[in-house]
Amino acid sequence: METLGIVGGRVLRPDMTVVEADVLADRERGRIEAVGEPAGGADETLDAGGCLVLPGLVNAHCHVSMTLLRGYADDTPLDPWLREVVWPVESVIESDDVRAGARLGLLEMIRNGVTAVGDMYFHVPAVAAAVEAAGVRARLGHGVVTAGKEESAARADFEESLAVARDLDGTAEGRIRTALMPHSLTTVDGDLLEEYVGRARDADLPVHLHANETEAEVAPIVEEHGVRPLEYAAERGLLEAGDFIAHGVHLDDAEIDLLADRDVGVAHCPAANMKLASGIAPVQRLLDEGVTVGLGTDGPASNNDLDVLDDVRDAAMVGKLAADDAGAVPAAAAVRAATAGGAALLGFDAGRIEAGALADLAVLDLEAPHLTPDHDTVSNLAYAARGADVRHTVVDGTVLMRDREVRTLAAGPVRREAERHAHAATTRAED
Repeated sequence: METLGIVGGRVLRPDMTVVEADVLADRERGRIEAVGEPAGGADETLDAGGCLVLPGLVNAHCHVSMTLLRGYADDTPLDPWLREVVWPVESVIESDDVRAGARLGLLEMIRNGVTAVGDMYFHVPAVAAAVEAAGVRARLGHGVVTAGKEESAARADFEESLAVARDLDGTAEGRIRTALMPHSLTTVDGDLLEEYVGRARDADLPVHLHANETEAEVAPIVEEHGVRPLEYAAERGLLEAGDFIAHGVHLDDAEIDLLADRDVGVAHCPAANMKLASGIAPVQRLLDEGVTVGLGTDGPASNNDLDVLDDVRDAAMVGKLAADDAGAVPAAAAVRAATAGGAALLGFDAGRIEAGALADLAVLDLEAPHLTPDHDTVSNLAYAARGADVRHTVVDGTVLMRDREVRTLAAGPVRREAERHAHAATTRAED
């Protein structure tokens, strides 16, 4: 058995208590072997002195290759932002662009302690290649948009999403899983949606989509079909266990009950929701009803970073505003959403530090001035910690970053490549 020992630190346990302990990972199985026993005799060790060992952070909803559009079009409402700025650029983006953008985003996430990501985009094999080389874990899918397309083109888009999901599922030694990913209920034809969701079920694939992100997404469904969006979705075969939606900002009580009854989770994206003025998701109500909540950064064109710890703080803060209660979405709940919650949404046996779980871990330096004093480590993690505080990042017991140095991606070349592709893509769109 080849092992990795993380030694000399404190460990965040599944019940959100913190203890002094070593962690031993079995690299051959990619799982945690033991917690608490001295691990100094491991084949490789990471020094966690003065640090907190926590489950690797999970970015449950992202469009990672949109790093290429970071800062390109800000301060614009969602619908015109998509239709007038983002989609015209994405219509000319090529596979090599997507790979370059994905590599940049994965570099950023590894540096911020993110070990798994849920990603919806185009040219998904290019994203998958970047994920495999970077060493992280991912749930990937091709985003389907049929609005404005002839039926043949719309059907081809769905066929690509289904084929990509079938072909890539289980690749990268099991680190890549997939899903059918229609963009949203208002950008995808209802009849095709129902047909291809059925085919996804036959292939044992989950479904992920944006839902109830803005009031402008809710109103057309109600006006045309006479039901709320999630009821409309359920009528078309969506919302089965293993599915998850992104955003869920404008949910009514019946829709929350539907999510809870069907074991469908929500990837909450507080920073993107604020930036695009989409609203504040009812996170405490979701938690109260037993809905699984994870955290997502959304794309780096609408956030504008991939620091999940930023979203932990945002989730706790705006959750209090939504509930008009300073006790809502407490620190532990926000941290759990970024770890165990996100892992559950993506279907990975991770997000907790205990024997048998996947050895996906982040080691965060507690000795920074902004993390002092340490009255409550979990509170500091939720309200004061930053991605830059992460010292080591581990997936499957393999060290992806040691002492802030990413091993699987060369920062300089990755940045230069992404800069070149970003300018080339936007220039093509503007010509």
